[in-house]
Amino acid sequence: MDLFEPGSGSQVHDNNAGILLSGLFWTVELPNGALHFSRDGRRAMVHAKDVPVIDTFQFASPFNVPATVSFRVEWEAIAPAQQRGFGKTVPATDPGAFLGTIAPARSIGQFEGVELGFSFVTNAATTDPLGSAELGRERNGAFL
Repeated sequence: MDLFEPGSGSQVHDNNAGILLSGLFWTVELPNGALHFSRDGRRAMVHAKDVPVIDTFQFASPFNVPATVSFRVEWEAIAPAQQRGFGKTVPATDPGAFLGTIAPARSIGQFEGVELGFSFVTNAATTDPLGSAELGRERNGAFL
């Protein structure tokens, strides 16, 4: 979760789970039950509280401060889902090497973070009217 300075747009906080030895970054494990889908698959919600992260202040900075983030994001499909991807008909390295049903969606989210001497809480933000969100199911890699 990144914070940018209003006006200049300069990044001032980069709350993340660090970089794993594998090179994977910007990924954090969420608690069981944090993600919910409606039975029809047209709505989803993720809610996590006090997820431990570090604030590096900018990507790949050597300065690390322990922090926590909490967030709630909801998605609702606003049109029918479309089939996407090319599956195994393209090389595994091709960006289209997946299969999915993806619907355009509307989303709304609220975020907060805490670290020593600093905290923030956002107002609810939405993708309306000009943002972009999608909701769907995807298979890739070994799952094709």
